[in-house]
Amino acid sequence: MIRALLSAVVVLALLAGPIQVASAADTSIGTKVDDTAITTKVKAKLTADHAKNLVKVHVDTEKGVVHLKGTVPTEADKAEAERIVRSTDGVSEVVNELQVASSATGSTPSASPSTK
Repeated sequence: MIRALLSAVVVLALLAGPIQVASAADTSIGTKVDDTAITTKVKAKLTADHAKNLVKVHVDTEKGVVHLKGTVPTEADKAEAERIVRSTDGVSEVVNELQVASSATGSTPSASPSTK
């Protein structure tokens, strides 16, 4: 009985801890937990919506800003990935650094299709 009560107190203390710390600083444990939750949601959405096209997308979140890196097959996939991320709760900004597979093989990432 005492062990169960002690466990409940510990759980409550752990749950209350990040909430208090989150208001104290921008790089708090609460912010890191929020960023991890956003990253998890984004990865789940990308996988669910376009499993084969968006599996090479790396997602990183810092203070609500989601960074996308990696390679996608088409410009449409790049735009769709950004649209999916923007529609995710908690995302304040998207930095889309995805490269389209055809342009990623060229010598410069900004090479246009007409410069072959």
